[in-house]
Amino acid sequence: MDFQNLVAIDTHVHIESNTDNVADETARKYFGETGARSSPQELAEYYRSRKIGCIVFSVDERLTGRPQVPNDDVAAIAAANADIMLPFASVDPVRGPEAVREAERLVKLGVRGFKLHPPLQRFHANDRMAYPFYEVINAARLPVIFHTGHSGIGAGMPGGGGVRLKYGNPMDIDDVAVDFRDMPIILAHPSFPWQDEAISICLHKPQVYIDLSGWSPKYFSPVLIQYANTLLKQKMLFGSDYPLIKPDRWLADFEKIAIRDEVRPLILKENAVRLLGLDH
Repeated sequence: MDFQNLVAIDTHVHIESNTDNVADETARKYFGETGARSSPQELAEYYRSRKIGCIVFSVDERLTGRPQVPNDDVAAIAAANADIMLPFASVDPVRGPEAVREAERLVKLGVRGFKLHPPLQRFHANDRMAYPFYEVINAARLPVIFHTGHSGIGAGMPGGGGVRLKYGNPMDIDDVAVDFRDMPIILAHPSFPWQDEAISICLHKPQVYIDLSGWSPKYFSPVLIQYANTLLKQKMLFGSDYPLIKPDRWLADFEKIAIRDEVRPLILKENAVRLLGLDH
């Protein structure tokens, strides 16, 4: 990634298949996203035209029926757009030894990190079942993005589409941060209704960050804005949650909230550059 020519780095971008189902339709309605689906090349053109870099991934889960774009395809898309894209992989740790082998293969392939979604993958992040999987990532010193908090996926569907919100409690991830100290952790999204817990973990554990994706900044809580401006100004990351929230919308709303001028470049780009080692 040619970060020096970028104005921002979006740390939370989904590459999705063209298959629509009820979970997709409900999520798009929940987020107010009515535009046509973008192809990977259209996604790349969108980000390149705005001089925004991005971390891309597709989630490995079997709850919603939405097919994953294979990790190898995500890596190939990123390689074809290496000026703006970094590939993260997603492997469901519940797959056990198979997940461990796949993580080892993907590390060798050159992915730059992993994305996990405990509510969709149906596991507590601190379940010892997942520890052999984390050991692979920790040994490679790669970051992991964990979905935390409320899930727009399943919102409004009968039974929430089977999504159990308890798996999004960031306190589970505090144990992971203790036990895997060489694995940077990104708590994805303002972690409603556990925002204070996420802030506490990020304050307490040096390798834990928060990405601000999945919510329009106009809905950020005052306490989140307070810490973004002060004690956590070097640990907050711009993330959109594309395609459900696009950078144009997120950035326009970000301009209107009370973030200090000297903090804005940290959140939009500089913290991600440091975390991802792009300046080395």
